Order: sequence, then structure tokens, then C-alpha cells
Amino acid sequence: MADAFTTRVLHVASGSRERVVDLTQDCEAFLRQAAAGRDGLLNIFVPHATAGIAVIETGAGSDDDLLTALHTLLPADDRWQHRHGSPGHGRDHVLPAFVPPHATLPVVGGRLELGTWQSVCLVDTNKDNPDRQVRLSFLG
Repeated sequence: MADAFTTRVLHVASGSRERVVDLTQDCEAFLRQAAAGRDGLLNIFVPHATAGIAVIETGAGSDDDLLTALHTLLPADDRWQHRHGSPGHGRDHVLPAFVPPHATLPVVGGRLELGTWQSVCLVDTNKDNPDRQVRLSFLG
């Protein structure tokens, strides 16, 4: 059972601006070791109340489009009850209801099964917390 479940924590410096951080290469590197050619599931989890995990196309503008859509849905203004931190920070605490803090993806033959343009991304709108942890867990 020891090799059926493996986990690793990534430390991601997301900086002091809103970002979509592509974690796909980190996930693939983890699976090369953890899955060792086996089938299973990869769970990606961010243990923060103000960040999420998205499977989205990156590099063609979709990552910026996601942040723009989140600004429309969750504006950074003073409407939020949750008021500590920078102005509008309350919306960061609502983000995980729209971009959940986890994703579970299939692994086949030790490789992440993503569509052609899909990437695994950390979505972080919280400018007050520049350091994130992301837990990768493989169940084979």
C-alpha cells in the first residue's frame, strides 16, 4: 500500500499581483516519480482560503480572460463583508466557490490525461499572500 499513495507539496511564489500559474510541468515531473508508468488519479489541492485550481488553456489569452471574468464577477471594491487585508480582499475569500481549491485528474500509463490545450493552474487573486503551497497526491 505504501507505493499506492504518494504526495508532495510544491511551494509556489505567486507574487504580489493576481496570477494564473501553470503547474502542468510540476505535475508531470511528480508523476514521473510517483506513478512510474501506472494508472491512477492525481489530486491537486491548494490549502488556502483565497486560491483555486483550474484546468484551462494558457498562453493564448485564456488565463488573462479568466482573471478579467473574475474581476467582473468578484470586483475588488468595498462591497464585501470580509474586510481585512488590501481593499476588496473579501472577494478573494469568495473565489474558491467559483474556482475550487482542488482538481482530480486521470493518470494513464504514468502520464496526466489532459486535452490538447489544457493546463493545470493555480489561480491566485490574493495579492496579500505571495507564497502558496500546492499538494500533489497520486493514488495508483
